[in-house]
Amino acid sequence: MAIDREALLFSRTQPTPLCCVLICTKEQSGAEETVPAPDSELIEKAKQDAEAFGELYQRYVDRIYNYIFHRTGSEEDAKDLTAHTFYNALTNIGRYKDRGAPFAAWLYRIAHNVVANWHRDNSRWTELPLEGLTLHDHPEHAPDQAAERWDREQALAEAIRRLHPDRQMLLVLKFSEGLSNRQIGEIMGRSEGAIKSLYHRALVGLREDLEKQGFTFQNGKVE
Repeated sequence: MAIDREALLFSRTQPTPLCCVLICTKEQSGAEETVPAPDSELIEKAKQDAEAFGELYQRYVDRIYNYIFHRTGSEEDAKDLTAHTFYNALTNIGRYKDRGAPFAAWLYRIAHNVVANWHRDNSRWTELPLEGLTLHDHPEHAPDQAAERWDREQALAEAIRRLHPDRQMLLVLKFSEGLSNRQIGEIMGRSEGAIKSLYHRALVGLREDLEKQGFTFQNGKVE
């Protein structure tokens, strides 16, 4: 099966920012939509026909790109590594077996390995780009309150940047991608219990870091 990796390159505008507290909702269209084919059906087709992989690509490319961008901090590198991820997925789709985990977990695992190799080759330390990070957003807040909120957001962003790469990765998958502990564990190669423990340590580390900077907490929120 001949595959052109360059054909997997795509154009993006702005990546979706990581949001740790603000809950975003999407408006649901009232128009009737065609029921999409399940992943399992598309996977079986893709094993026989590379062109059939295109629908899986369209279904997951934004999520994989968003994840990789948050791991690299570069839109150009994220585009290239996303193409690399889907190229690897396409060349290995014939060996994919449904073991009960969602297809997305398999893609994230490939993306994780691609990014890990990229960091190792470039001798870089993982850093989360946190443009647009939001704690709370109330338009009725006065200017002085908005300034205080901005200070808190910046402090939180810097604290996250100081976390170990594994903890940064967990926060991206949990808050930006909305994955469960079980799904994150499948991607990171750890048990669900280990992910819960890592998540707890990440939050404790953030809190200790912020407290050293003079911030206090009220009902789990930065004050």
